[in-house]
Amino acid sequence: MSDKLIYSYFPGCTLKNKAKELDAFARFSAKALGFELQEIQEWQCCGGVYPMGSLEVAPKLSSVRALADARDHEQDLVTLCSACYNVLKQVNRDMTEDENTILKANNYLSADGIEYHGETKVLHFLEILRDVIGWDKVKAAVKNPLKGKKIGAYYGCLLLRPSEVLQFDDPENPKIIEDFITAIGATPVIFAQRNECCGAYAQFENPSIPESRAKAILGNAEDFGAEVLVTSCPLCRYNLIKNRKDSKLDVIYFSELLAEALGVKEEALSSLEKEAANA
Repeated sequence: MSDKLIYSYFPGCTLKNKAKELDAFARFSAKALGFELQEIQEWQCCGGVYPMGSLEVAPKLSSVRALADARDHEQDLVTLCSACYNVLKQVNRDMTEDENTILKANNYLSADGIEYHGETKVLHFLEILRDVIGWDKVKAAVKNPLKGKKIGAYYGCLLLRPSEVLQFDDPENPKIIEDFITAIGATPVIFAQRNECCGAYAQFENPSIPESRAKAILGNAEDFGAEVLVTSCPLCRYNLIKNRKDSKLDVIYFSELLAEALGVKEEALSSLEKEAANA
């Protein structure tokens, strides 16, 4: 690509601690594909869960700040975490359609000189690969095709629902991650539980729910021949690994496979090691 594309980047809390590899692999992969993730300064946690109360405004303010910052830089706002994507996208919708949220959020933020009305486009990293770079160019950039690997795409629920707001993919029959798997030379495995909730949010109320959901998801993927699962959700990955018990399936971030295919995985790992050494 002739001119480098620069996106405002919202990493989210988990990618700064427990999911640093999701972040690092994506950053180095972006560079290899000709675009840059420019991290927003002084971003705050999105909350991790979209507040369902119709009068809940305060929990949305950090997202509005991030959205306004990207707008002010004339950039689209990109994230990698499924939960962050879900929250940012829904809050952005509120700031275009919900008069209560628009009024109260802008009243709160006016002291900082911020007024926002949904001008920013929110993208997941995978949408950049599909809609901006294109699968053909991703395929052309691959240095280490992952031939022979049978990979199951685990979407979970946060990337896909509510579908009328997120518009990420068909919520019943998504294909973006399968297309990604194909582009890097591997074989996608379609299994029935790939877009079902892993139950992680019920962990504290009833641990048996995420345990049974993880068993169903992993078992179904194995039955269809998957050798590994990929996801973009740190919470899903944690829950599936925590509850995999007798399952042999590993669960990794999609960005790790992308970095491996593009030949930048070792460089990304080295950067993480240096960061840890300097911490």
